[in-house]
Amino acid sequence: MIRPGEQDIRVLIAASRLPTRVGLRLALGPKLVCGEAADGESAAAAALKEQPDVCLLDLESRAENLGAIGEIVAGSPHTAVVMLARELDDDEFLAVMRAGASGYLSQGVDPARLPDVVRAVVRGEVAVPRHFVGRLIDELRDRDRRRRLVAVSGDRTVEITAREWEVLALLGEDLPTREIAEQLGISQVTVRRHLGAVSQKLGARTREDMLGLLRSDRV
Repeated sequence: MIRPGEQDIRVLIAASRLPTRVGLRLALGPKLVCGEAADGESAAAAALKEQPDVCLLDLESRAENLGAIGEIVAGSPHTAVVMLARELDDDEFLAVMRAGASGYLSQGVDPARLPDVVRAVVRGEVAVPRHFVGRLIDELRDRDRRRRLVAVSGDRTVEITAREWEVLALLGEDLPTREIAEQLGISQVTVRRHLGAVSQKLGARTREDMLGLLRSDRV
């Protein structure tokens, strides 16, 4: 259970299976659970409404999990999303982190550990199994290199988030909005929102302007 003095931490439980939701609620204690959801759409809506500190996420499909992570982070940027899932391979793990999660735990994790995980992610730590630490460090180094892009207006630099970069990269492959959304597991509305943010940062008025910048190697 969470220690006295930490009752202000608010946790959203989003899990497809009722037994999972019950187990997570019992592990954390009912005073910390500000909401529950059984699918990605309701999880995103609950996060937007409740603005929780942490969301524990365990949905049915990979696409639904990735989509929910993106929507939750977009609607409640301060919420740390920790995904519970079967054992992931390296690519699956990195996809979860790229989507905006603050960590991943195996579904077989000891429930007694969950309060400590919640406390850790609220402090800004990342919940990552030890065998993934090296891959995460490599990914973060690569992400830091990619996030600083030179805009067309002289030497000014702009910050591009990891998710915005992923959308921009797929745009560079001439994919339509629908296919970008499908590949990233997010809604078309979210894709358009990211493209709008990038266009403002880069001073590109249209999709064609952004494609032109990509192909000119100026970003």
